[in-house]
Amino acid sequence: VYHYAEPDKGELYQPFEVLPIATASFSDKVVIFADGNPKQIPVTVKAHADNLEGEIQLCHSEGWRVDDETKPFSISNKGDEQTIFFSLTPPEKEDESYMSPIVKINGKEITQELVTIAYDHIPTQKVLLPSEAKVVRLNIQKVGEHIGYIKGAGDEVPKSLEQIGYIVHIIDPNDISAGGLAKYDAIVLGIRAYNVVEELKFKQQFLFDYVKEGGNLIIQYNTAGRWNEQFENIAPYPLTLSRDRVTDENSEVQILASEHPVMNFPNRISLADFEGWEQERGLYFPSEWSKEFTPILSMKDSGEAAKKGSLLVAPYGKGNYIYTGLSFFRELPVGVSGAYKLFANMLSLGQNVDNNQTQVKR
Repeated sequence: VYHYAEPDKGELYQPFEVLPIATASFSDKVVIFADGNPKQIPVTVKAHADNLEGEIQLCHSEGWRVDDETKPFSISNKGDEQTIFFSLTPPEKEDESYMSPIVKINGKEITQELVTIAYDHIPTQKVLLPSEAKVVRLNIQKVGEHIGYIKGAGDEVPKSLEQIGYIVHIIDPNDISAGGLAKYDAIVLGIRAYNVVEELKFKQQFLFDYVKEGGNLIIQYNTAGRWNEQFENIAPYPLTLSRDRVTDENSEVQILASEHPVMNFPNRISLADFEGWEQERGLYFPSEWSKEFTPILSMKDSGEAAKKGSLLVAPYGKGNYIYTGLSFFRELPVGVSGAYKLFANMLSLGQNVDNNQTQVKR
């Protein structure tokens, strides 16, 4: 054990480590392919000894193709890293599988990555885990390109949307002004945005005006009872949040509005799209809403009453207001295909097929 001291932390201990001579890791643990085009896959090799030379192979499932199965690497110093890029092409049909690297040095094969766990309140720990990443081929359609995103308490939804081809613009709430939002095909508020972004209480009317003039506004879940009085009306119509949630990710889902555009355009959504969800269905669903809202789905945990507030859609002026407590912030980063298709439909609501463009609307 290595024992040392730092002025601000006192005595510290670093355990003796037994590591392979190299490890390899992916920067992205999930890679989404929205079409048949190849993507560059970076694999980082880290040396745990000096003067390493070898090869790295990218293993993948049948139907996936790489430009070169094996590529060389050379690292001079212990602790240094080298990133090697593979061009990975997906199959034509939808598919979910995993890829993994094999580091080959002097006849040895290494398939592990090194994960460092470092927090001030516990000793630093290093763990060797199998190195792998999920790859998902989606046959997904979308309308619109430019999405405005107002961050909430923190999530990976913007990065997930970029993986399927959207151009995501992070909006500073301080910059929201009259007419300034019209250039976006849709605007999304991150999880708990109304709970944590104080400035939104001054900008709510601008968001409603955006919808009224033809915009598409998507509000992800907020925590009931934790906002100021200014946010009692977070929707253009009466809407009451609750603590309703569905914790069983495999719970039965019923489609209440099968003919609604959000379930049909540009992707037809079926019950199969609710398979493979992780951790939960959703949380903090509204319990009451006005007649202007259409409840799209019904779901429940075992032994409980059905919850119909997970996805609510209401027309407002020329546009649409959507409130959802579905856990997209969990499902998109782990590559759940059905969640991607449903979110793409939400972003496309009210738009036409001629709306795809390469520049922000002026």
